[in-house]
Amino acid sequence: MHKIENLEYGKYYHIFNRGINSENLFKENRNHEYFLMLYSKHIDPIAETYAWCLLKNHFHLLVRIKTLEEILQIQKENEIKKNILLHQSFGNLFNAYTKAINKGYNRHGALFERPFKRKLIDNETYLRSVIKYIHYNPVNHGFCEHPIEYPWSSYITCISEKPTKLKREKVVSLFKNVEGLKTSHNQKENFTPLEEFLNL
Repeated sequence: MHKIENLEYGKYYHIFNRGINSENLFKENRNHEYFLMLYSKHIDPIAETYAWCLLKNHFHLLVRIKTLEEILQIQKENEIKKNILLHQSFGNLFNAYTKAINKGYNRHGALFERPFKRKLIDNETYLRSVIKYIHYNPVNHGFCEHPIEYPWSSYITCISEKPTKLKREKVVSLFKNVEGLKTSHNQKENFTPLEEFLNL
């Protein structure tokens, strides 16, 4: 049984979910784009993103939930005042996406498994490992030979200089520099121990 972690302010989490009955969440490119737009709307106000990957029937995220002070400061700057329920922000994301898919593809009912899975990441070694694991997910599932070939993950953003909301500098610093990140990602790895830790 997967233990459900309560999301806490200022902590890092690997967040993972899949389509109900392994149904595809993303049927075409515009679905990925719409999910990322909703993600930005619902999750950016409460969390920083360190890595992400969208596959056909599941996704992985690595986030740091902002501190209560950070969230209240953002609300103050944007003149918003509302109660903050951390897990509800993710629920709102999944519900909004489900509604759009149901409407667009003439389906009904739940799209995601519930509850969504989340695992506290409490040290830099695991943080680094989870980033690489997320970027390697498309390779592990046979979609490509190297993370750079897959368009729907944060790897390409990590090695580019384009403006991004991703916490790229922090991610790169975990691997010392961009070359270190590339070198690490050029080496295949056995992720079984990590998957056991993540309860995947």
